[in-house]
Amino acid sequence: MEFNRLIPELSVSNIEKSVEFYTAIGFKIEYTRPGFAFLSFQGSQLMLDEGCEGDWKTGELEQPYGRGINFQIEVDNITPLAESLKRNNHALQMEPTDNWYRKDDVILGSREFLVLDPDGYLLRFSQDIGEKSV
Repeated sequence: MEFNRLIPELSVSNIEKSVEFYTAIGFKIEYTRPGFAFLSFQGSQLMLDEGCEGDWKTGELEQPYGRGINFQIEVDNITPLAESLKRNNHALQMEPTDNWYRKDDVILGSREFLVLDPDGYLLRFSQDIGEKSV
């Protein structure tokens, strides 16, 4: 396994609950140790840490932990993920929607949905749907 150059490490309140959430939507457990899991999914990597202490702790945590950040995770197809989350009683923050974002002289298309993980981190699963000229 090759490590990405940027790998978010999320502080979590319950490692088992978080690992269950992420693996239910397709993340693979690469390795674990007590209170920690390293996960991957279609080229994305994520670390979950239940014991955020010492130098790693930047302040008191209170729910939801993920205020002010969202993680865009590019996947091949968002439909099975959204359906799996709904089947498992995880409410979507935003239903699958086609969005278009300008980049210079083109508009990039993304089919995306939003969901909160168990600790309130906002995940934006995104599928490339092409581009258009401006």
